[in-house]
Amino acid sequence: MTGKRSQAGARLVARRRTAPNSAPSGPTPGGWQDARGELHEGLCAPAAFISSKYFYDPLGSRLFDAITRLPEYYLTRAENDIFSRHARDIGRATGRGVTLIDLGAGNCEKAKRLFGVLQPAQYVAVDISTDYLRDALDGLRCLFPGMDMLALELDLSAPFSLPDTVGEHKRLFFYPGSSIGNFTPEQAGRFLSGLHAQCPRDGGLLLGVDLVKDASVLDAAYDDSLGVTAAFNLNLLCHVNALLGSDFDVKDWRHRSFFNARMSRVEMHLEARRRVTVAWTGGTRAFEKGERIRTEYSYKYRLEDVESLLNRAAFRDVTAWTDEKKWFAVFHARA
Repeated sequence: MTGKRSQAGARLVARRRTAPNSAPSGPTPGGWQDARGELHEGLCAPAAFISSKYFYDPLGSRLFDAITRLPEYYLTRAENDIFSRHARDIGRATGRGVTLIDLGAGNCEKAKRLFGVLQPAQYVAVDISTDYLRDALDGLRCLFPGMDMLALELDLSAPFSLPDTVGEHKRLFFYPGSSIGNFTPEQAGRFLSGLHAQCPRDGGLLLGVDLVKDASVLDAAYDDSLGVTAAFNLNLLCHVNALLGSDFDVKDWRHRSFFNARMSRVEMHLEARRRVTVAWTGGTRAFEKGERIRTEYSYKYRLEDVESLLNRAAFRDVTAWTDEKKWFAVFHARA
């Protein structure tokens, strides 16, 4: 999730709301060039791709929030079921008074549901769409006026270190919603090792993971009947236009998604409806009809694979809770 970084990865986000005439969401001054370079490289690759971190401009964040409410999108309901049924067990595993570091916080609702059992000493919300994040924190501060809250702009796809403003006592990294699946297994291992390196001995990790299941369930979850996921995917091109100065026309593209059983991942693509040439400052590319731009991988895991992944990243004492269908799992591991 791209943004200007201080202390090798994070930028403290101002606690006040953005003024109406402020700059659009996205990389901050100094980060634009990195974003342009990354997007240029992806579009010029033999098999074109756009990183999924660029989904989350303000509209993309709201569209994703709508996706989580769709009947086909089981992930949020399954995860909420786990947190509801196992809240006390989770609280006993993590302990109270944690420094709760919410990675990819979005609207902060998932973390908010755990405040009662975790009693955080500090809540640190991390995300890319800072305008959306500020709005969420404004509401939380009204509900929990005595809690220390902090917002960070952070690119989770790059190595990072937390600033000194984040408490070092009982750090609990909270990474819900199966976002770990957007990394390849190798990348996920490096990411988890990076979290462990910033965890004190009394710290830990609370991780949401989507599990392998019937392909029909997965296909429906990523291509809903209302077309909200399609709109979410296509909106990516609008964000890229704003960042790169490109001239993508969303009418030239269609949403495609499917479960790749061999790789154990859902793939999302944008497919050209006709032959089209896209131009931007410093680059151009012709796409043939049917040619695709990959926009997301979402890997699905077995329980034992996740435990192995966590152990290799030096986490220990792994505990897992699942929903009744065993479609989703929440893991806790100690540093």
